[in-house]
Amino acid sequence: MRSLNIRNCRLIELPKIGDDKRGFLSIGESRKDIPFEIKRIYYIYKIGDLSVVRGQHAHKKLEQAFFCIHGKVTFLVDDGERREEIELKEPNKGLYIGPKLWHNMIGFSKDTVILAVASDYYNEGDYIRDYDKFVDYMHKGEK
Repeated sequence: MRSLNIRNCRLIELPKIGDDKRGFLSIGESRKDIPFEIKRIYYIYKIGDLSVVRGQHAHKKLEQAFFCIHGKVTFLVDDGERREEIELKEPNKGLYIGPKLWHNMIGFSKDTVILAVASDYYNEGDYIRDYDKFVDYMHKGEK
């Protein structure tokens, strides 16, 4: 698995147990395979416009892990200084996105299903939804 040149971001590979006849099972455990306690899960699916850009935000404190359990998706991750492009297309390989990372999702296939797990409950105050404000936040810190 390749390493990423961006802070607070890394690839995750879950165990893949099984065979082609019986199928496969992948397991992810909180604070073991997933580097935080999971408090929330959500799914992204049935994307009608495959050219849409999803995400387009950063979090001040939230940690997340994303797995494309069907189809494919490309994440564009930005730490305010460096950018990285990561394609997910295998259900046991995911992406950890820590706090203070801008992320977009593009390049969906018509059958894309994304599973996301998060370290906390939904909190709108944790979001940075404007890229220029994100860059300012990263260079000056929260006021």
